[in-house]
This record gives sequence, C-alpha cells and structure tokens, in this order.
Amino acid sequence: MLDAIVRRAMGSLDIDAHLAVQPGEVLALLGPNGAGKSTLLRCLAGLLAIDAGTIRIDDVVVDDPYLDMFVTPEQRPVGMMFQDHLLFEHMSVLENVAFGLRARGDDKATARREAGEWLERLELAEFAKQRPAALSGGQSQRVALARALARGPRVLLLDEPLSALDAATRATVRRDLRRHLASFPGMRVLVTHDPIDAYALADRVAVIDKGVIVQEGRLDEVTSHPRSRFVADLVGVNLVRGTLADGVLITASGARVVIADERRGDVFAVIRPQAVSLHRHLDDMDSSSPRNMWAGQVADIDLQGDRARVGISGALPLTAEITVAALTALRLAAGDEVWASAKATDIDAYPT
Repeated sequence: MLDAIVRRAMGSLDIDAHLAVQPGEVLALLGPNGAGKSTLLRCLAGLLAIDAGTIRIDDVVVDDPYLDMFVTPEQRPVGMMFQDHLLFEHMSVLENVAFGLRARGDDKATARREAGEWLERLELAEFAKQRPAALSGGQSQRVALARALARGPRVLLLDEPLSALDAATRATVRRDLRRHLASFPGMRVLVTHDPIDAYALADRVAVIDKGVIVQEGRLDEVTSHPRSRFVADLVGVNLVRGTLADGVLITASGARVVIADERRGDVFAVIRPQAVSLHRHLDDMDSSSPRNMWAGQVADIDLQGDRARVGISGALPLTAEITVAALTALRLAAGDEVWASAKATDIDAYPT
C-alpha cells in the first residue's frame, strides 16, 4: 500500500496530510485552488522532498528526513501524469513513452520494444512515429498515461489529467481513462477539481484545504455531510458552523439558527438553497409556522434556466434558490435589503 505522512512548508502554505491508499484503489484529492493538492502529489513523486513525516510504498521507505532517507524520482516505483501532459515535443510518441524506461536504466532496444507494447495496449501504435503536436488532446493524454505506466510503477499519480481537454472530448476520454485505470493493479492518486471526474474514476475522495485533509470517504458520504466550504459549494448548499444548545445554533458572528435537533455542542448545519424563502419585508412572512428569519442584502443573482440563485450577505451569508417568476415578483436587484427565512425542520445538523 501507499502510506504517506507529508509535512512540507511552501511559502505561506503548510502541508500536513496523511494519505493511505490500498492496491487497486483510486483516491481522488479534491480541494480549492492553492489547497496543496499538486504539492502533495509532487512530494509523493519525489519531485519535492518532505520536511517531516515519512512516505512508504509497499513498506519501503522512499522519503524520511529523520532517517536521512530520500529516493530520487527516477528510482521510485511511481509513475506521474502531469496536468498539461508535458510530452517532449522534439521526440516521437514512441520515444516519449520510452523515455522513462531509459531513465530507469533500460537499454535503447529494450525501452523501445516495451514502449511499443504499451502503445499497442493503449491503441496508439499508429501514432508511434508522430510528434506530440500532431496529436489530439485525447491522444496526447493516452501517450502521457502510457509513459507513466511503462515503467511498471506501483503508484500512479494523475494531476488534473482531464483539465487540458475540451468539453467535447472530455466525457469520451474520461471513459477511456476509467477503463485503463481499472487494469492497473497498484495504488492510484488522482487530483481533480471536478466532482464528476471523482465520481467516475475514484473509489474514495479526500478533501484537502489549506494543506490539511479535512474530510475523507466515498463521494456520496462526503457530499451528504460537507465539512468545508469547498465541498458545500460543490454540492450547492449553505454550510453553517456553530455551537448548538436547546435547539439554537449560534455562529461565530453571532447569528442564530433554530434547528429541530436536541443535540448539544459544536455542529455543522446544512441549509439547502431551495429551503430558503425570500421576502421584501418582515411583515410579508407567514407567521403561522415557526421559522428562522435573517435580515440581509442581495449580493448577487445567478439565473439558471427557470431558477435563480440569490446570494445574501449579512450576519448569516446564504444562497437562496427561487423561481425566476418569484424573483420578478419580488423585484430584487443587487444591493436590495431582503429577509430570508427557513423552517427549523428543513435544516440538517451533524457534529463537527
């Protein structure tokens, strides 16, 4: 297995993460820009040395500053596929795939023979003599994958492997990549911003934020109970954190959220945008059922078909999703004062 405790300072960002990946498993690293995803991947590959911790591949230590142990990238059983593929433009497709084998120490004839076999396996043999500039985005991605796999790695690292592709070919290439990954018996770590990629390719996801793994599990588990703003934004829900007692959650800003939950202590609460109603005036709200009521200001309006997502700033920042007809009736515009409400029974709370 891959077992990595990685501590590395990168300017203002401190990476402090623990990853464990089993053979045959695909772990997707999700997180916002600047969270440390690519830095963590480069530490696993040996392109960056860690400041503290240890990285083990099948119980073999490849990086441990305390033991003064560091295995160089070319000597690690690791293959890496870069975001922009980084194929050598002056080399043919065959030479690109053979490059890692030559770096490992194979003679030219052996490297070219094995590279040719990998091109056959990934249905690229007809492009062996081509230069990368002649390839499509999907073909270039498969060449980069062949180069990473040709060295026979135990760990395969993929840094945003689909981000360089246009939308028209992304779905097809994602399907091909899933098929090729399924035939790889080692440990796989995938960095992506796209939850669709994670859902299609990964067995498990780890969410990294500010250099720390903040949540880990199957994608459906992570998205049903988000623990970071990034995941909440991915799912499209409002995430509130605070202290709950006697059915009332108090946030750090002092906002009050009434919740139909008897638990006590620090909690997250999810308020779905569809559960938030908007009103011009406090008197417009239906007082027949107990509700939360928050004053705010319209920050932005995003039209999506017949629905509108309205961002509300205030003591409790929220996004409400209403119909375009309701938006028109309310005559809302950015900067307008507004009241938001939500039923206590529509709010889901869970421990931090």
